[in-house]
Amino acid sequence: MLGAEFGTMEKLSFLLVLLGPVAFVLQSIVGSPYGRHVSPRFGPTLPVKLVWFLQEMPSLLVPLYVVTCTPAERLNHWPNRILLGIFIIHYLQRTLIFPFLIRGGKPVPLLIFVCAFMFCILNGYLQSQSLSNYAVYSDNWMKDPRFITGCSMWLIGMLINVYYDNILRNLRKPGETGYKIPRGGLFEYVTAANFSGEVIEWYGYALASWSFQGIAFALFTTFVLSARAKQHHRWYLEKFEDYPKLRKIIIPFLY
Repeated sequence: MLGAEFGTMEKLSFLLVLLGPVAFVLQSIVGSPYGRHVSPRFGPTLPVKLVWFLQEMPSLLVPLYVVTCTPAERLNHWPNRILLGIFIIHYLQRTLIFPFLIRGGKPVPLLIFVCAFMFCILNGYLQSQSLSNYAVYSDNWMKDPRFITGCSMWLIGMLINVYYDNILRNLRKPGETGYKIPRGGLFEYVTAANFSGEVIEWYGYALASWSFQGIAFALFTTFVLSARAKQHHRWYLEKFEDYPKLRKIIIPFLY
């Protein structure tokens, strides 16, 4: 039984890897129709705060279900506890804090919400089930350079993500409308500094977990956020004549 489920998890993880390039191509063709890029041609919309709250919630509820309703044998080990904990910490922030800090915000198409919701169910299942019941680490894994480096990357990436999200929220002063060019820090090098942080975060998690499920998540995130960042970058260049031409999209000096 367990062997069959593990095989299913491997196939779903491989599917996640394949979906990354597909999502990148689709977003490059039709764009990411939410936020500043929202379009009525993608159907009915929902309030943005409600969408962020609901779509991220499975990444909290699914791990809770896995931990309480399955044997969760591997959670007797500290590496598994820590790794599942850092996954949950990200989504606590994303579900219970981030949505309620949004200022204004355009409605989100129902289609986008459904896609994000389904992803969070799938990914929440893969990460939590892997860490709760399958991932086996040596007694010295917490001293392993991969674990230490990966956890450090995760923390740095999350701090970058939260910090630059906050900068973007506060670009407009009370009463102001319209968009401004973000400046300072990592924004001097890339358009989507907040996305850069999230990519670093999940590659750190993948390194620390040393699992197929972890790297599948990191790769999918890279493709999706890179496409979104590319759309932002093109939008800024079209809207602002003084937008820094040497600024990259998501990776300083490279892309």
